[in-house]
Amino acid sequence: MSKYLKFYGINQTWQWLRQTFRHKLFLRLSAVVLVTFFVSLTVDYSMATQPVATTSSPKVILISLDGATPDFVEQYLKDGVLNRRQGLGLLKRQGVYAERNITCSASLTAACHVAIGTGSTAARNDINSNTFHLVASPFTSNISGFGAPIGGYSTIGPSASVQPTAEPIWVGLQRNGKQVVAATFPGADGVDVRVPGLTNSPIIQPASTRTVSYTVPFGAFAGVGARGFNLTTADFSSASSQIVTQLNNAGRISYSPILQASLNDQFTVGGVNYDIQVAALDTTDDRRTNYDTLVFFDAQIGIPTGTFSLPATGPAYVKASDRQSSLFYLEGSSNQAGTAFYVSNLAPDLSTVRIARYSANAIPRNPAVQTSVDDILTHVGFWSPQADFRIPERLSPGFTTFPDSELEAIYEDQVQLFVDYQTRLALRAINQNPNADLVMVYIEQPDGSEHQFLLTDSRQPSDPTNPLSIGARQDKAKVARYRTYVQAGYQAANNAVQRIIDAVGTNRQGTPNSNILVVSDHGFAPFHTAVNLNNYLRNRGFDLTKVRAVTSGPAANIYINLQGREPNGVVSRAEYITLQRQIITALRELVDNNPNYLRGRQSAVFDLIYPRPLPSDVNDPKFGLGTSEFVGQDTGDVFAIMREGYNFDGIQSPIITRLGDSDNSVFSVPNFYGAHGYDPTIPSLSAIFYAAGPDIQRRGNIGRIRNIDIAPTINSLLNVPSAPTVQGRALNIKGRGDR
Repeated sequence: MSKYLKFYGINQTWQWLRQTFRHKLFLRLSAVVLVTFFVSLTVDYSMATQPVATTSSPKVILISLDGATPDFVEQYLKDGVLNRRQGLGLLKRQGVYAERNITCSASLTAACHVAIGTGSTAARNDINSNTFHLVASPFTSNISGFGAPIGGYSTIGPSASVQPTAEPIWVGLQRNGKQVVAATFPGADGVDVRVPGLTNSPIIQPASTRTVSYTVPFGAFAGVGARGFNLTTADFSSASSQIVTQLNNAGRISYSPILQASLNDQFTVGGVNYDIQVAALDTTDDRRTNYDTLVFFDAQIGIPTGTFSLPATGPAYVKASDRQSSLFYLEGSSNQAGTAFYVSNLAPDLSTVRIARYSANAIPRNPAVQTSVDDILTHVGFWSPQADFRIPERLSPGFTTFPDSELEAIYEDQVQLFVDYQTRLALRAINQNPNADLVMVYIEQPDGSEHQFLLTDSRQPSDPTNPLSIGARQDKAKVARYRTYVQAGYQAANNAVQRIIDAVGTNRQGTPNSNILVVSDHGFAPFHTAVNLNNYLRNRGFDLTKVRAVTSGPAANIYINLQGREPNGVVSRAEYITLQRQIITALRELVDNNPNYLRGRQSAVFDLIYPRPLPSDVNDPKFGLGTSEFVGQDTGDVFAIMREGYNFDGIQSPIITRLGDSDNSVFSVPNFYGAHGYDPTIPSLSAIFYAAGPDIQRRGNIGRIRNIDIAPTINSLLNVPSAPTVQGRALNIKGRGDR
C-alpha cells in the first residue's frame, strides 16, 4: 500500500497511518520458512477461519496484492520460495499471466487502485497520488487519495459532478443488477466525501457511489500509537490476591509466585481510559523459577474468566517462546478498537523484559457500511494491527534500546498477523455472499515489507544512521536477512491467495470454481536518497505561500495559489504563468553530482515533468483547470516524478547527511529502502496479473497489458457493458465457460 491505516478521518487519520504503515519471518532464515509454513496451516490468532459454502461461489474474485512485482514473483516461483502449485503458481498453471502490467502514473497505491477499479487513467479519474490538494480547498489543505472523489467533482459550489470523468466498476455492475462485495478495496468505503478545509463543506461525492452490497472499509487509527517497554525484576512485585484468584479461576497455573507490574501505559480510546498491567507466570513444572508467560490486562477490569465473543478477546496471554503476539480488545471503546502485545525478550528471572504494545485500530462504522462492519466485528474481530514501520525505525517511543533482531521479529509478527486478518475478512465476505458476481479483495503485502526491507542497492546505507555503510561497508548479514523478510511478505500474500482458492474450491483439473484475477497496483524499486522538495523550492527563492509541493513517494504535485480557483488564492493569472515556468526550470536544474550515488556523470533528479496546460487566452474561465493525458483537475500546476533512487519520503530527524555532501537541506540519507511512484513504464514498477477460472482460457503468457484493462475484462466476464469513461480494453482471456 505504499505507506500504511488508510482511508479515514479522512486526511488526518490517513496522513498518520499511511505514514505509520508505510512500509506495508523471524530472524533466522530457517525460522522464516518454518513460521510461514506453520501459519499457512494452523495459525488463526485465536479466531477460527469462517467456513465458506461449497455449493456456490462468486463468479469473479479480484485480489490486489499491494506492491507485488512480476520479476520477484517469477523468480520466487522458479527458486521454490513460492510453491508453484499454490496461489499465484496455481493460477499461472491453470490460466493466464501477464509478462508486464503497465500501471498508472504515478505508480502510487491510491491512484493505481482507482485506475484498476475504474478502467480509467489517473488523470481521467482525478486520483493521481496518495495525497494531493483539491483546487476547491484552501491552499494549505490536502486530501487522501483513498478518500477523494473518484471521477472528480464540480468546482462550482463546489458540488458533486453531474458527469464524472470516471466511474467505479461497481456502479455499473450494480446498475445492471449485479451483486458486488468489497473487502477493504480502495474507493469502496461508504464515505460522504467533502472538501477539506471548507467550513460546512457540501458533499462532493455521496456515500452511495462508494458503497456496494457488502462493504468493509479499510481500518483507521484509533488514536494511540505503538509503544515499547523495558522492565526488570525491580519493576515486579507479588501479584494482588485478586489477580491471583482471577488467574486461578481462569485455569492459569504458575509454578512460581505470580508477579505483577504496571506498564505505566495509560491511554484513552473511544472515550474509555485504560491502564495496562502485566502479570508474570511460570508455566513449566521443572522446580525452577522460570517465568515464561506474560498476561496483559486492564487494571479496571482485571482478568475475567470464561469464553469471549468477538470482538472481545479477554486478557492477552503471551508465551515468549511462541514468538507471536496476542490480540487485546479494548473493552467498552465506542469505536470497538483493539491492539496486541508482543514479548520480544523474557529472561526467566525477569531481569530483562522487553514488550511491544501495537497501535490501537478500529474499523470505521459509517452508516452506509455499518451492517457489514458489524458482521466482521462479530465473526472476524476488531481491525488487527498491521506492519508498523515506526517500530523497526525506532520512531515510536520506547524502542530505542531494542536490538535490531527483536524489532525485526516484531515487524514480521505484524506482517503475519495482519495478512491473516485481511484473509479471514475476505473469507467472511465470501461466506456471506457466495452468489456475488464480483468480490474485490485487498491484501497489504508485500508492499510493507518491500518498503522496509528492499535493501538491494549498494548505494543504500545498511545502517540509516551511518552514511559510511554503503558499498563495501554494507552489513552483508543484514542485506541477506532483509532479503528473507521480503520473501516472507510475498509468501504471506501468496498464502492469502491460496486460502481464497481453497475457499471457493477447484474442479478435478485444479481450476478454481470462481474466476480469480490477482493484480497489484505497482511494482517496487530500491532508493538511496531522500529529497526535501519544499526546501529546494525555498532555496530557489519561491514564496511558499504562493507555491507549495505536495509529495507522495517520488511524485510531486506542485500547486500555485491561484486567485479565483483556491478560496484564498493570491496569485494573479499573469504571475501564475511566470511561476509555472520558473518551477519547471527549477525542477530541470535539480541535479545530483555526488559520485558516491551516481553511476556516471551528474544526473538530473527529475525524470518526468508535466505542466498543467494553459489556454491561449488568459481570460479564459477555464484558466488553471486545464487537463491533459497526465494532468487531471486536481493534479498540481506542475506534476513531476523523480528518477529511480530518489524519494521524497524517509527524511530523518535529525537529518543524516549523505557521504560526500556538504549540505543536507535537499539530499539526505533515508531511513527505509523501497519505493514506488516512479515512471510506470520502468520494468521494476510493473504490476502483476494472474488469472484462472471456469470462464478463463488456459493459455499462459499473454504479454503486456495495462491495469486499466482489468475493469473492462471483469465486465466482459460478467457480460456487462463498460461505462463510456473506461479507457482500457477487455483482455482476450475469456473462454466458453460453463456459466
